[in-house]
Amino acid sequence: MINILIIEDDINIAKMIKATLSIVDYHGKCCYNGKDGIEEALRGGYDLILLDIMLPEMNGFEVMEAVRDCGTP
Repeated sequence: MINILIIEDDINIAKMIKATLSIVDYHGKCCYNGKDGIEEALRGGYDLILLDIMLPEMNGFEVMEAVRDCGTP
């Protein structure tokens, strides 16, 4: 199964993305701020990260820098 990390602060949008991914049998995990997103991304096991830019605590560009070497596109 494909595992996708969704880092999106709008809960409704994150749930919509997760539901849409489940239609094609992908598994989505949601994080609602940059800090939690980084922690989850660094745990590994994700095939893709969908990342919002405007996030609380830190923006998407900061998250991208922090997880750049985790091996997940």
